[in-house]
Amino acid sequence: MSLLLDEQVPGGRYADPAPIPPPVPGQHWLRRMMPIIRPYALLLTVGFVSAAANMWLRVEIPSVSGRAIDRALIHHQEPIGTYARELALMGAGVLVFGITFRYALQRAAFEIEYTLRVLLFRQFSKLSFSFYDKVQTGQLVSRANSDVRSVQMFLAFGPMIGVSLVSFLAALFMMLRIHVLLTVVTLLCLPLVFASAKKMHKWMFPVSWVVSARQADIATIVEENVGGAQVVRSFAAEASQITSLDRAAQRLQWASVRMADIRARYGPLVQNLPRVGLALLLLYGGHLVIDNQITVGNLYSFTAYVMLIQLPFMMLGFLIMQAQRASASAQRILEILDEVPDIDDRPGAVDLVDCRGDVEFRGVRFSYRDGTDVLAGLDLDLRSGETVALVGRTGSGKSTVARLIPRFYDVGDGSVVIDGHDVRDLTLHSLRANVGLVLDDSFLFSGTVFENISFGRPDAPQEEVLAAARAAGAEDFIDRLSDGYDTIVGERGSTLSGGQRQRIAIARTLLVNPRILILDDCTSSIDAHREHEIHGALKTLMAGRTTLIIAHRLSTIALAQRVVLLDGGRILADGTHDQLLRDVPEYAEILRQAETPHHGPDGAVPDDHHLAAVPASELPVDDDVPKGIA
Repeated sequence: MSLLLDEQVPGGRYADPAPIPPPVPGQHWLRRMMPIIRPYALLLTVGFVSAAANMWLRVEIPSVSGRAIDRALIHHQEPIGTYARELALMGAGVLVFGITFRYALQRAAFEIEYTLRVLLFRQFSKLSFSFYDKVQTGQLVSRANSDVRSVQMFLAFGPMIGVSLVSFLAALFMMLRIHVLLTVVTLLCLPLVFASAKKMHKWMFPVSWVVSARQADIATIVEENVGGAQVVRSFAAEASQITSLDRAAQRLQWASVRMADIRARYGPLVQNLPRVGLALLLLYGGHLVIDNQITVGNLYSFTAYVMLIQLPFMMLGFLIMQAQRASASAQRILEILDEVPDIDDRPGAVDLVDCRGDVEFRGVRFSYRDGTDVLAGLDLDLRSGETVALVGRTGSGKSTVARLIPRFYDVGDGSVVIDGHDVRDLTLHSLRANVGLVLDDSFLFSGTVFENISFGRPDAPQEEVLAAARAAGAEDFIDRLSDGYDTIVGERGSTLSGGQRQRIAIARTLLVNPRILILDDCTSSIDAHREHEIHGALKTLMAGRTTLIIAHRLSTIALAQRVVLLDGGRILADGTHDQLLRDVPEYAEILRQAETPHHGPDGAVPDDHHLAAVPASELPVDDDVPKGIA
């Protein structure tokens, strides 16, 4: 699959990564991520060159110090000032190169983190609705945050520790030059260190994967309880949700304790066994100095080199932990990036231009994951500029029809055709730009009223945004808000009423000006008074557009010129409200069921809900309908 950044970030600082290669069994995750890492090769090169220079100086300093002790302090063969200046310059070099290589490597790691986040977010925007039907939101949030952070930390610290391992080899070479047997004695503990590190490596990867998955489970529970706080509290379900979180936290605790147990068991061995080598060095090296086989300066240099050898092993446990967590996190990230969207532009797809709004369903069959047909050979025509109400029992396939028009899902058989084009032959962007949706649950973002109305056209002039709000009947209540159009609406529009959110959603759709409009039960959760207000905005919205209304309430059906009764994924009847009410008993029954829940205090159905027997022509209408966007 080709995964590319669609466009560069403003300023052009980040290069587009090459396509991530397909997975190969046994391939290391770093190999697969090389297209993401490669654009930062210059930073990495500067970092590694600086690290190499830093390492060389750190290895050379003990040698110079040893010569200073022997020649200047003990034998007085050379002035100490010469060595002092040399060591000062080398110390300054260590400082400069240390700052440079740390900055370069960490900068590259953060750039790679940025790229991963952008790739993941853009992948989220491309993945089909069928993917989101089966994946928890918390899992995705965790992969975009915690997992990306784990990879970044490894890329930031891993190379530094790797440089320390190279310094180990350089220090070992210098030690062998001084005294071979003393070097062997000093390194006697290293095989045990290697065995402990290998054992630690074996257990850390699977446990790291479990920890990441358990963290994602907790993120899911928290996200759902924050987003659904009103539902949780309305059912007094706080205790049960806390219990669910407690169980998830216990599962995470078990995995985290298991990881801590592995680190506690093997980490001290990996970090402290080299210290035993230092004790052996002092014991055997002291005898060598007494016997004049090595000098005091040699022993000092040897001690400094042992510290250079110890440092990588002291950090080895941290590196192993970070490497295993990064490996588990990278695999979880790559799982998302490897997902191929079910819905994508076909090769040769064309743009939908000058859309008239003719929509046809030709023998459409469709089923979700369970394989049961929701639509079974549906044939339906929506003529340009026509308003059609789609009515049916729950599960009859009404909302599925609405989802197939903008190609949220692809049909299993048959075709959905717009202006003579199969929607699968149209580019997704041009198709969805011509289809507007107003849903029952009008989702608003945590921004201002103005930003929510202009969401579909962020560059829209202010006067057009205000005109859309005016046409949607939202201007009056917006003007009464504390900051008017600059009022923050809160998460999901929580500070607004249902009717206010609905009118902002209508204004948002009006501003985009789509040729095809879908109203999916958009007034079902609003009381009759608010519904009456919104109908005026809806009539403005529908004017001149092909409109499909998913309806239950008779007052909403009255907005349509034609009514289609859906049953079992097929059309049972098609005609005007009066015709269906007269000739189709099932239609009258559905209307009665839709109105039945509205009971009065004594259990009786109020008079204004006996509308199933009233012709559409006699239904109340709004006289003050806005006449359009000025």
